[in-house]
Amino acid sequence: MKSALHIVKHSGDSATRASDRTPASTHGKDGDSFLTVELRMAEGKALREKAPRSSQGNWVAPLKRADPIQVLMHLDRDKLPDLLPIRYARMRESPFGFFRGAAGIMAADLAGTTVTGIRVQGCGDCHVANFGGFGSPERELIFDITDFDETLPAPWEWDVKRLTTSIVLAARDSGLSEQHSVGTAQAAVAAYCGHMRRYAQMQALKVWYSHLDAQRLVHEAADETARERWKSVIKKAKKKTPSHDFPKMATSEGRSSRFSPRIVDDPPHIFHARTKRVGEHAREMFEHYRATLPDERRVVLDRYQIVDVARMAVGIGSVGTRCAVVLLMAGPDDALFLQFKQAEASVFETYAGKSRYSNHGERVVTGQRMLQSGSDIFLGWTRDGEGRDYYFRQLHDMKMSVDVEEMSKQDQFEYAELCGWALARAHARTGDPARIAGYIGKNDAFSGAIAKFAAAYADQTERDHAELVKAIRAGKLVANAKGAI
Repeated sequence: MKSALHIVKHSGDSATRASDRTPASTHGKDGDSFLTVELRMAEGKALREKAPRSSQGNWVAPLKRADPIQVLMHLDRDKLPDLLPIRYARMRESPFGFFRGAAGIMAADLAGTTVTGIRVQGCGDCHVANFGGFGSPERELIFDITDFDETLPAPWEWDVKRLTTSIVLAARDSGLSEQHSVGTAQAAVAAYCGHMRRYAQMQALKVWYSHLDAQRLVHEAADETARERWKSVIKKAKKKTPSHDFPKMATSEGRSSRFSPRIVDDPPHIFHARTKRVGEHAREMFEHYRATLPDERRVVLDRYQIVDVARMAVGIGSVGTRCAVVLLMAGPDDALFLQFKQAEASVFETYAGKSRYSNHGERVVTGQRMLQSGSDIFLGWTRDGEGRDYYFRQLHDMKMSVDVEEMSKQDQFEYAELCGWALARAHARTGDPARIAGYIGKNDAFSGAIAKFAAAYADQTERDHAELVKAIRAGKLVANAKGAI
């Protein structure tokens, strides 16, 4: 059988030629018939001839690999210089911290690895700390991917390799054995594979509607202690609503009216800028953002008015991008917190092709809607007067944060499996689960190869982290947890 797909080894021009390829269609050649699941799985299996599953485990740094610190500095050239010391301080803390801020470095490395040619809507920064819980429009707490700044159509293997490498690094940072670290990564891939095979047999609409309830964390817990711990985490997340956050994040002290409270400074996380320009920017961009919302959501948004704006320094990879929190009020006790965040070109763009969207905020929002099972109702995008792109979202909406490095061995293992499941669901929504499942197969050849890659690339990350520490000591980079606020 001649496959409708072909193998692309992503380096140089070959990656560019693949840039516009969309997920494989199930249509036959004439457009009036459809390939069965079995035929699509057979096509996926045939891809092993040119891309053996064992080759997915290969990682050896090329002789002409770019200096990771130079790559980092190049990627950070347009970021706010007063926030970069915070970014580098957070990356210095551990190899896992470095990894979280080095998506661009890994993207360049992944571009030289073998891929099958099957593409999905990639997350782009698929590390284990970018999974968690959030509130769906139906007010359920869902477990899913939570970060989409780098999302772009790309090879499905890239997300899998970044996720598993992050699992190894997080486990190592927790002081756990190499056997446990690699075994946990392989368990995540095995979960991805098992659920991808299940999605391959499902109707397209059922795949699209599928979701992971956060209660799954409780159900999958190994013992009563773990169950109670997850119940506590979920209970805390469900309280993270504007009405709960408002008394903590805003104050009316010193203000003439309860209707115009001020966001409380909490540097370096949240702080008011020295000038009023950030607030002016927010108001200028807001109307364009509003126009990207469906009419029924504008009805809700129009009940609120902006009363304050403050800058933010969030995460690790995003520190240095222009980001702010906006407090809107519809009444004395009716608050809404929105975050607007700068959207730059995806780190995948050089290697997987440019986005079809002229605004990177729209790229992020659309990618999130494709990948998440239930997205924020206030997602939208905008552009400032200087040509920078942004997206808007709710700041906290039943956000469930999990510190992977603080988990027990068993919790890490179970959490990694859920991350693998969530990633499979996202890829199955936007790619061809049958072809992916056919390539993966039913044994552990693929999961074993990916675990091998994850361990090798984790070693590479540790070496890159050591180079960062040297650069900071030599004064090439400035690291300060408080920044230059």
